[in-house]
Amino acid sequence: MKTYDVVMIGGGHNGLVAACYLQRAGLDVLVLEKNGWVGGAATSRELTPGFLYSNCSYVCSLFRPEIMRDLELPKHGLQVIAYEGGAVFTRDGDYIASYRDHDSHRREFARYSRRDAEAYERYAHDVTRQCRFIRPLLMRTAPDPFSFKPRDISELLHIGRKFGEFSADDMAQTLRFWTMSISDFLDEYFETDVIKVYLALSGIIGTALGPMSPGTAYVLLHHYMGEVDGSVGAWGYARGGMGAVTQALASSFQASGGTIRTGADVAKVMIRRGRATGVMLADGDEIRGNRVVSNADVKRTFLKLVDEDELPDAFVHRVKHFKMRGSSGKLNIALDSLPEFPALPKGSSCIRGDLHFTDSMERMERAYDDWKAGRYSADPFVDMVIPTTLDPTMAPPGKHFMSCFVQYCPPQLSGGDWTDRDRDAFAETVVSQIAEYSPGFRDRILHMEVRTPREIEAEVGLTEGNIFQGELTFDQLLFNRPVPGYAQYRTPVSGLYLCGSSTHPGGGVMGAPGRNAAAEILRDMKRKPVDMSPAHDVI
Repeated sequence: MKTYDVVMIGGGHNGLVAACYLQRAGLDVLVLEKNGWVGGAATSRELTPGFLYSNCSYVCSLFRPEIMRDLELPKHGLQVIAYEGGAVFTRDGDYIASYRDHDSHRREFARYSRRDAEAYERYAHDVTRQCRFIRPLLMRTAPDPFSFKPRDISELLHIGRKFGEFSADDMAQTLRFWTMSISDFLDEYFETDVIKVYLALSGIIGTALGPMSPGTAYVLLHHYMGEVDGSVGAWGYARGGMGAVTQALASSFQASGGTIRTGADVAKVMIRRGRATGVMLADGDEIRGNRVVSNADVKRTFLKLVDEDELPDAFVHRVKHFKMRGSSGKLNIALDSLPEFPALPKGSSCIRGDLHFTDSMERMERAYDDWKAGRYSADPFVDMVIPTTLDPTMAPPGKHFMSCFVQYCPPQLSGGDWTDRDRDAFAETVVSQIAEYSPGFRDRILHMEVRTPREIEAEVGLTEGNIFQGELTFDQLLFNRPVPGYAQYRTPVSGLYLCGSSTHPGGGVMGAPGRNAAAEILRDMKRKPVDMSPAHDVI
């Protein structure tokens, strides 16, 4: 029986990133994916003739440009098209537009409040300062503050030096920012509710928290740290849907000699004398590996794939209490024509970006109240995009694809598990909201895919449908992610590693967890990493 150098559990984007780096370092890597296609939450699938759906993740920004360069992803077909902005529709028939251009953005704010337009300059400066502090940490292994290893001490000193560049006031503001709610943070800058709502949306997407919950200010920052073509904070569409990201990764991996096996559902990590020796598939097939890397989330890995007897009790306790609460649903809709939104001026570029209907912080918080009560939101927050306005490859000529990401949608309803009837009623709530702002919208629908946390977990394997593989709150970041003492991609089982979004620096289609995990694996093997941008290498 062949023994691989590395067996990778899961063909999501982080698993493929790690596999690419390991294969390029001269290892023999096998990627196992339970579905008949790779991609995890970053997939493009044709579920109705002629239409490509970005089934789960739907926009691109966070994916690290260093990884794109290292793995030559544009050469393998990846192209990201930046979009200009978007809009929030208000109940009185107006709207507030957002633009990628800073001055245009500021002028739109001035239409509502000159004071807020002036405050936007200060807000943008303060958030940018936080981004500059955090972004370099994304591609570094988080140090263990309780370790006396030279690497950890050196990394702590590095962070301390960066933090020391702040003034005393900046230090205080940074500590507050990491722990405060997005609502409180925005109140310190703005007076207009709809402006605060537009900016708050990045603080609650994918998170089982409301805008008034402590910790949501950092979630906003997490979403601000991406870039498209060098434009920091910009968002865009991957041409051909989000599956284009993972298809490019798979192509890069296979071009280096790596092997991908689909339809391979891993049921168990095989362990002998405290060391991982391979995996057993659901069909009973055994695959040997000198090292096993799991792209699955921390709960699925250690509560389903590893026998608890192989793990320390304290570690299992921590894993069970790692916060991983699903809060999101998704509608993917094939449209016969481009929907009309009477509030927008004819020909407005806003329709090519993200569109929203929640126009007050109270509406957003009440939507979260429904989630807390075990209900999908009666007045949901919807992040809606129409990628085909910039990428015609996803639909037939004249037709369009719409993606609707929905907050808040609980993993279980108060009356029990989700049923198909519940799923359909949830979809109707979202469609009804869109139809309020877009006359004739229902008549344009040709096909619709509806995903609650039940469908997301069943297909993608994300526990409770949590898109970040764990909440991005301060208690679950850096050396606490996922478990203190095991935040450097290693686990209590020798030869078993994590590389998914449950690890530092967290969720989103970023690739940094996979890249960082590969660096640590190669370090343990005393192999020199190849094709890794040196400016961000681990100390």
